[in-house]
Amino acid sequence: MGTAVFYHLIRSSAEETLATILPRALGQGWRVMIRSPDRARLERLDARLWLEPEEGFLPHGLEGGPQDAAQPVLLGAGPARNGAQGVALIDGAEPLPGEEAMERLWVLFDGNDEDAVQAARGLWTRLTGLGMAAQYWSEESGRWQMKTERKPQ
Repeated sequence: MGTAVFYHLIRSSAEETLATILPRALGQGWRVMIRSPDRARLERLDARLWLEPEEGFLPHGLEGGPQDAAQPVLLGAGPARNGAQGVALIDGAEPLPGEEAMERLWVLFDGNDEDAVQAARGLWTRLTGLGMAAQYWSEESGRWQMKTERKPQ
C-alpha cells in the first residue's frame, strides 16, 4: 500500500501546492492523475501548468484526448488512464477502488471550508482503516509542517 498525504490548505491554493508536488513526482519517474469533479477548475489548472514551474514546462494533458495514456500528468474526473503512480484529489474528489495501492494519494482540501475539512477527516479514517499509511500537513504556521503521521497497519 502507498501513502496518503493530506494537505490542509490555508494560505496556498491547490494550484500552488500542485506546482510544488508535481515536479517532485515527475522527478521520481512517476505519472500522476489530478482528479477534480470541476471541469472548469481543471481547465484553469491546465492553463496554469503551461507556465509553472518557472524553470520549465510540466508535461500534461486534459482527460479525453487521444494521448491520455501517454500523459505524465493527466487532469480529469475519471480513472487514471495514464498508468499513474500517484493521484492528487482536489475539490472533494474521491479515490477510486484500488487507488490505495498507488505510491501516493495527495488529498488537497480547503482548510477554510468546514465541509471540506470534515470530508478530509472521513477520508483519513477510511484510508487508514484500509491499512494505508497517512500524513497530515498544515501550513497554519506560515510554512508546511507535518502535524501527524499514521504508519501502515
